[in-house]
Amino acid sequence: MSINNAKKVLGSSFRDPQGFLFYHENSLYRQINKSYQENYDLLMNSGLYEKLTKKELLIPHEEASIQTIQDPKAYKIIKPELIPFISYPYEWSFSQLKDAALLTMKIQNIALEYKMTLKDASAYNIQFLNGKPVFIDTLSFEKSNMQKPWVAYRQFCQHFLAPLALMSYTDVRLNQLLKVYIDGIPIDLASSLLPFKTKFNFSLLSNIHFHAKSQQSYAEKPIQGKERKISKLGFIGLMNNLTKVIKKLKWQPEGTEWAQYYDKTNYSDDAFKIKQKIVSGFIDETKPKTLWDLGANIGVFSRIASNKGILTISYDIDYSAVEKNYLQVKKTNEKNLLPLLFDATNPSPGIGWENSERLSFIKRGPADTVMALALIHHFAISNNLPFVKISEFFASICQFLIIEFVPKNDSQVQKLLSSREDIFPFYDSQHFENDFKSNFNILDQKNIPGSERILYLMKKK
Repeated sequence: MSINNAKKVLGSSFRDPQGFLFYHENSLYRQINKSYQENYDLLMNSGLYEKLTKKELLIPHEEASIQTIQDPKAYKIIKPELIPFISYPYEWSFSQLKDAALLTMKIQNIALEYKMTLKDASAYNIQFLNGKPVFIDTLSFEKSNMQKPWVAYRQFCQHFLAPLALMSYTDVRLNQLLKVYIDGIPIDLASSLLPFKTKFNFSLLSNIHFHAKSQQSYAEKPIQGKERKISKLGFIGLMNNLTKVIKKLKWQPEGTEWAQYYDKTNYSDDAFKIKQKIVSGFIDETKPKTLWDLGANIGVFSRIASNKGILTISYDIDYSAVEKNYLQVKKTNEKNLLPLLFDATNPSPGIGWENSERLSFIKRGPADTVMALALIHHFAISNNLPFVKISEFFASICQFLIIEFVPKNDSQVQKLLSSREDIFPFYDSQHFENDFKSNFNILDQKNIPGSERILYLMKKK
């Protein structure tokens, strides 16, 4: 296997000089370079790898044959367990980011017991698997030196502490800054956006506000002389302090319109159960391995799929709905459901170098099946999107589509039209069907009793 023509190196993995992830024959591998040999051997032989994987904190791997790799830099080739869906920090709810932060600190503290430390504390080193966060970067461990400051301290603050503090104290939507700042939210920016009262919180004062001032001071006057040293007690104290401040950060999901949507639905109980039964039947017909539920709210219909053992990504634009969805996943230990933040009219783009370090929403598909229940009127009326454009979007992300048409006389549509002029003469089921037929075949359609809503099962042409 030639290094030049047989490896497809991941766009997210080219920065680390000690190794990289690549695909070969549709399988994912990680090359470990000789420059990382000492640290890799320490990780594997010290017992740290065994402890972390046994506790399901670190993704496990198996070593692959190196004989086929014609690369003089290679020391080992490993095959990590595959993460079935990659998500990013700007798509996580508050508690998802908080759990990822606490996992990072837990791994750091365990690593110290084995005389190792994390040299990387990036939020992108965390993914969600079987409903829980897991660390995925085997190359982030190195031999510790507690006389030096933690090399990943600044990165941890930018990727975890700063966004969580902003979400907790200022506005939960500020996690979207992680989409702009791929290396984490700058500490000086976080300091300027946090309210004055956070300066009376010692942990935030020292790790955000003083941190920002020290960065500015060092930028204006570079440090000269010997490298700064700290005591072992000071090093451990910093780890404990970061863990405590993360644990204390809170955000309470409010009862937004969408988080309480099912408390105010215009379905009768019987009609709602029939809708669930129809959706379940359509899912059984498509037999998907992966399903994306767009506009999932708190995940009621997502769980119809996930309870069948289908990997289900449960998307919604509402922070409270996604937070409640994730807390339910934690409470009931659900394995097949991943709630994520998602704006269908402005989905996650490709970002980073060459727009390929973090993949766009569309490039992480297609899913076998997509559900879009009670969503079409938001696209067509709230966002002025023609049915044809909506059809094209769905055709780009799925093979099968389960979609609900909500007619104009429905109370939810009338609510949208109450504050604007009705400029939608073509918003009806006939135009909807005709425009979607340009990209899909309609396999089945069923009326929902007690309403004029229609559920469709479609297959991409």
